[in-house]
Amino acid sequence: MAEQNDAKQELPVFRLQKMYIKDLSFESPHAPQIFLARNQEPKVDFNLKLNSKKMDDDHWEVAISVTTKVMDKNADDTTMFVVELEHAGVFLLKNIPAEHVQRVLAVDCPLMLFPFTRQIISQVSVDGGFMPFLMEPINFVALYENALRQQNDQKKH
Repeated sequence: MAEQNDAKQELPVFRLQKMYIKDLSFESPHAPQIFLARNQEPKVDFNLKLNSKKMDDDHWEVAISVTTKVMDKNADDTTMFVVELEHAGVFLLKNIPAEHVQRVLAVDCPLMLFPFTRQIISQVSVDGGFMPFLMEPINFVALYENALRQQNDQKKH
């Protein structure tokens, strides 16, 4: 019986404990004139960054920071709106082998947060008077693998 309890205690645990907005900004510097423009053709500058920090032995904060600037190509790249969002979660990572922690933080945690991050940005753009801005899905596995490859290449040189 004691062996079963020891085995249960050592099972890996991965769980989202809390999700929250750390920072949110919406700007429409050319409102209301921008709403009168016809034949708007959006051009998007998009930047995404992941941050993770250890809070205690078992908890990590993982944050997705997104900056989106949408401009009108037909109006000399006049800014339609800018959204900046830092959306985060606290994750419980217990008994996860050390060699897997970075992948969990860089892939699994953002995969859980991203649909909500996407919805927040879409809703904010609508509330700002624009069409919903739908971010394309992001392949966090490919981002992680590319980062590993770059690290390995830098070590070789």
